[in-house]
Amino acid sequence: MTSFKDKANLIWEVADLLRGDYRQSDYGKVILPMTVLRRLDCVLAPNKQKVLDTLPKVETLSDSAKDLTLNKIAGANFHNRSQFDFAKLVADPNHIAANLRNHINGYSASAREIIKVATLNRTHNLK
Repeated sequence: MTSFKDKANLIWEVADLLRGDYRQSDYGKVILPMTVLRRLDCVLAPNKQKVLDTLPKVETLSDSAKDLTLNKIAGANFHNRSQFDFAKLVADPNHIAANLRNHINGYSASAREIIKVATLNRTHNLK
C-alpha cells in the first residue's frame, strides 16, 4: 500500500509538470479537483461496466429510483453514467475538454456536489 506521503508527493510532481501550462497561482485550482475526479473514477472502476449495462434497464424508473439502483450496482453512494473513464479520456486528447465535461456530468448529483465543493474550496482558499 502506498503511504500518504507517497500520494502527496505524486500530486505535487503532477503540479510541477503543470507549472508550464498554468500560472503558479492557478495550477492549484486544477490539482484538487482532478485528484478528486481521479479518486472517484478509481472507486467506481470495478463496477463501471455493470452500471453502464444496467442503464437501459432503469430508463423508465424515477430519477431517485435510478440513482438508488445505480449506486447499489456501483457499490458506492454515487455512480457515473458516462461512457468515459480516465483511461478513455487520455486516449482521446483531441476531444479531452468535451469528453471530460461528459464524464463529470455523468456523475450522480451527490458526486457532482463533492466535485463542486472541491473546486469551490480550492478557488476560495487561493483568494
